[in-house]
Amino acid sequence: MLAIEIDFSLTGLRVVRVLDQLCEWHGQPEIIRSDNGPEFTGTDVQTWAREKGVQWQFTQPGCPAQNAYIERFNGTYRAEVLNAYQFASLEEARRTTQEWIKVYNEERTHSAIGHLPPMVFKKQRQQLLKVL
Repeated sequence: MLAIEIDFSLTGLRVVRVLDQLCEWHGQPEIIRSDNGPEFTGTDVQTWAREKGVQWQFTQPGCPAQNAYIERFNGTYRAEVLNAYQFASLEEARRTTQEWIKVYNEERTHSAIGHLPPMVFKKQRQQLLKVL
């Protein structure tokens, strides 16, 4: 299971570690889109992308609509976790987030994917692609 990378700031090396783990689980993407945060624009992440052959696209500053899916996720996470609890420690925030992510991905339905949980949608899509 992916370690929850919640902290006051994240380094490029931590982002690379998570990207490697995500690629192992889901396969390597062709393109990644992100904002212009220093953890994404820095040498570590950009070197990783270049070495993996992953195209990195940056959104224009001040244009969150260019990355609407993650902005929606961030808003949902803020409303359902960060604003809903008063954490006594960073570890407590990580545990609560881990539990929430499991529900978010495996139980909670999402209207953008036919009112299915993401893991159900992913399995259905993989089966469809095998048939094609």
